[in-house]
Order: sequence, then C-alpha cells, then structure tokens
Amino acid sequence: MAATLISLLPLIIGAALVPLLIIAAILLLTSEKQGPLKAIAFVVGMTGVRLAQGLLFGFVFNGGGADDGAEQAGIVKYALLVVLGLLLLLAGVKKLLKQPDPDAPPPRWLTMLDGVSPLGALGLGAGLLLISAKAWVFTLSAISRIDEAALGRTDSITTFLLFVLLAQSLILIPIVIRLLLPGRAVAWLRALNDWLEAHNSRITLAVSFVFGALFLYQGIAGLLA
Repeated sequence: MAATLISLLPLIIGAALVPLLIIAAILLLTSEKQGPLKAIAFVVGMTGVRLAQGLLFGFVFNGGGADDGAEQAGIVKYALLVVLGLLLLLAGVKKLLKQPDPDAPPPRWLTMLDGVSPLGALGLGAGLLLISAKAWVFTLSAISRIDEAALGRTDSITTFLLFVLLAQSLILIPIVIRLLLPGRAVAWLRALNDWLEAHNSRITLAVSFVFGALFLYQGIAGLLA
C-alpha cells in the first residue's frame, strides 16, 4: 500500500496545488459570519464528489476477469495520464496567452463568497469539482492506479481515502489553524490569501507545465511499453 501511495504523490500534489480552491476556502474561512462552518462545508462538498467518483468508477475499473481487468486498468491508467498531461499543458499555454481557463469560475464569484451560506458553500465545493475536467482526470487516474496495484478491497479503500485527504490537505490545514488559533489565524490567512492571489498565475503555470509534461511522458511511455 505504501508503494502505491508513493506512486500517487504526483497526482496528490497536482490535485492539491489549485490556487483558486485554496483562495475560495480561505475567503470562506475568514468570513465574519460562520467562517469555519462554511469552509468545512466547502470541503465536505469536495469530499462528497471525490468519494462518489471513487465508489462509481472503482466498480467500473474492477469489471471483467482478473487478467483482462488488470490489462484494461493499465491501459485506462496510461490513457488518463495522457489526457491529464494534455489538459494541463493546454491550460498552461492558455495562461501564457492570457486566455481564460475553462475550469475557472467567473472573476466576480470571489466577491460573492462572504454572503454564501454553509449550504451554499457545500454546493460550491461540489460544483467546482464537478465542472473541473482536470479534477476529474486527477481522481480517475488515482482510482485506476490503485485498481492496477491489486491491493485488495480494504487497502484499496484506505489508499483512496488517503488520496482524498492529501489532495485536500492545503485546504484542511488553514481550517485547522483557524480552529486552533481563532484570534491570530484570520490575519495570517488573509495575508496568505493575498499572496496566493498575487502569485496565482505563476503557481498555475508551474503546475501546468511541470506536471503536464510529467503525466504526458508517463502516459505515452506506459502505452508504448
């Protein structure tokens, strides 16, 4: 299980390094009314989508006979890596050309977060993952890789739950800080939010080109092997 989790690290890092999701969580977290509750609801919405994807596509990837299933899972895994690599590289090129990211919500949505209810925050977390093609492929690639490792049901479920937890770690950490240090955390989190907004483009470009090239290489190499 440990070896499979290590092999998932590029997918975990890529899924976690999404500045817009972190910015949204921090804005909800620093809201004057029910900030922590809204941020927790936001994470619950994201988690619900990922768990539903794991439940649904875990059954899909487990279909077929043992040999055929393993071979098909391998092909699916590498095909998903190729798709993910191309999506990330395309997003990077669009960013360089100042074109809008199809996964990014309208700019005005950030200004509306302070008035969102906890239920609205839950729907927002779920909705952002549902409309993000890159988030879908990150999760499906993780599911396929776990299935190919043939860990057994218990270890497969545990590994996927760890993937979900770590993929959302950069959102969960600010929530924990806010709950443990309610007095000082707000100023720190707002400073972090300002930094993320200022460096959003650089982070997105780095993630898009570095991980895009890595996933494309791994996918093509696997399909040709």
